Amino acid sequence: MSRIDARTATLLAVPPLLWAGNAVVGALVVPAIPPLALNAVRWTLALLIVLAIGWRVLARPRALLERWRYFALVGLIGIGSYNGFQYYALRTSSPVNVTLIAAAAPVWMVLVGLIGYRVRPTWRQAVGSLLSFVGVIAVLSRGSMATLVAMHFVAGDLFMLPAGLAWAIYSWMLARPPASMRGERRPAWNWAELLAAQLLFGAAWAIAGALVEFAFHPHYGPFTPKLGAALAFVALGPAVIAYWAWGAGVARVGPTVAALFSNLTPLFAALLVLVLLGEAPHWYHALAFALIAGGIVASAWR
Repeated sequence: MSRIDARTATLLAVPPLLWAGNAVVGALVVPAIPPLALNAVRWTLALLIVLAIGWRVLARPRALLERWRYFALVGLIGIGSYNGFQYYALRTSSPVNVTLIAAAAPVWMVLVGLIGYRVRPTWRQAVGSLLSFVGVIAVLSRGSMATLVAMHFVAGDLFMLPAGLAWAIYSWMLARPPASMRGERRPAWNWAELLAAQLLFGAAWAIAGALVEFAFHPHYGPFTPKLGAALAFVALGPAVIAYWAWGAGVARVGPTVAALFSNLTPLFAALLVLVLLGEAPHWYHALAFALIAGGIVASAWR
């Protein structure tokens, strides 16, 4: 029987949809705001939203300060670095290309788990990764080998390679936290308080990066209502909601199985682009959904 119930599947499917929207919206607003500045504004807004719910984490500063090394590292890798790399990639790359490279997350997850945590992947997980990746290729190629061969990667795509590695390390750090974050030693924080602890350090890293960026590239476009709406979306959806759902999903099934759901991101990105262009879905979208779903089932089946 599958280890993934309906709730877990929903938790792990929501983040790829929101991250696909983040890639599309990010590509639209990067010309108006530098990448690291966008990252800093996004996470500062997200921190304010989360603190409205999880403010009690500040009422017990000792518990937070005793674990500052863990949260500083988690904030740097999963919040400050990953998203900064992605927004820089979107300056010269397309949302579909960016999310395609991000679909290599299962490979990074396996390598980080094997090297850093001595966790060997099962053959089912290997088959699941292959099926899911073939599904991604199906939708990106639009069912045509000629389209697949014609695809090319630009310099911005290289930023997604360290981004993928950062995301894998972040996910494993959530699944295998230090002793101070396990069992009875873990503070009695709810999801908002736990996310706030990450964002306090992650937003600080993001702001520091934006200040360095501003020193070299002090150029900003005019603020418009559309830019404000875009910033609100990337702060609430891909940041707060997606990170909460991803953390909860990883805790349920582990990072290797959860990473297979990240293959839905380029599929969702391609669908969003199609919707924005007014094009109807095609047969290869159904094929891709079937392959990606099959990969998830194959990996999680007992």
